[in-house]
Amino acid sequence: MKKTGDIVLMGHGGGGSMTDSIISGIILEELGNPILDKLDDAACLDIPESEIVMTTDSFVIDPLFFPGGDIGSLAVCGTVNDLAMQGARPRYLSLALIMEEGLPLADVETIIRSVRNASEHAGVTVVTGDTKVIEAPGAGRRSAMFINTTGIGVRDPNVDVSVSNARPGDVVIINGTIGDHGTAIMNVREQLELHSSLTSDAAPLSRMIMPLLERVPGIHCMRDPTRGGLAAALCDIAARSTCCVKIDERLLPVRDEVNGACSILGLDILNVANEGKAVIVCAADDEDAVLECLRGDELGRESCTIGKVSDSPAGMVLMETYAGGERIVDVPAGIDLPRIC
Repeated sequence: MKKTGDIVLMGHGGGGSMTDSIISGIILEELGNPILDKLDDAACLDIPESEIVMTTDSFVIDPLFFPGGDIGSLAVCGTVNDLAMQGARPRYLSLALIMEEGLPLADVETIIRSVRNASEHAGVTVVTGDTKVIEAPGAGRRSAMFINTTGIGVRDPNVDVSVSNARPGDVVIINGTIGDHGTAIMNVREQLELHSSLTSDAAPLSRMIMPLLERVPGIHCMRDPTRGGLAAALCDIAARSTCCVKIDERLLPVRDEVNGACSILGLDILNVANEGKAVIVCAADDEDAVLECLRGDELGRESCTIGKVSDSPAGMVLMETYAGGERIVDVPAGIDLPRIC
């Protein structure tokens, strides 16, 4: 095991190489199996007569409410999107709430209402759950809520969109602007009072992805660039596929206010989390069909091609910069910014 210190640090939750040291060095060492070893965000289970996809996630966002959503809608979207990235149509959801003493019941009601609205939009049903209350926070900190979910979906057995499937010659597509969620959260949390239109992109992607897979069933892989941002998603694809992913900085869709916020905060836009975006890797021959289908959905209006896949250098992500040079894209060792999901 490659150790980073002898205790758990905040950086272990940042989605970078420190996170991988726990996943690969501890979890896979003890629990590794053919399904878990793929390290996709959802497990594809081969069950007689159908293929079930299951995922689990936990949400600890601060603040609970932010422009574009709250922890309730985020929990539904995040879980549904993990299923969608495996080509699964979401069916059922579990919802476990851990609430700190002192949390206003009105806030609980608002969050549960958001869960209902997001679930209806995503076409998923909450079928089980749990609640727990823990001691009130210390002085100077408002009471919080934490949510754990498990999602169950069903997919066509012929669909395989694992991140290990990227091939040389493929193109890399994203369904819209990057960095919206992370900058919106930081703007509210740190009371930066930056541009008022900074809004989270949190949204359930299944209703966009399911028609896409029906029209273009040969898509090679998909990944949502959440924790760790676009950099972590692309590095995951490159590493698991043993290919090289090359992107062009000039093609990256970034809102001006998001770019400005990242500049002020000293953040790399590639590391900032998204909650309503999908990275789609497909054969070059399918590029036009994928873009046309995505742009026909409200969540994919700004879809564009941002790069391509080559055979070398294997396992790396490279970005051609505005200046015409090339730099290596990597994930941060720890956390580039506080937790935002």
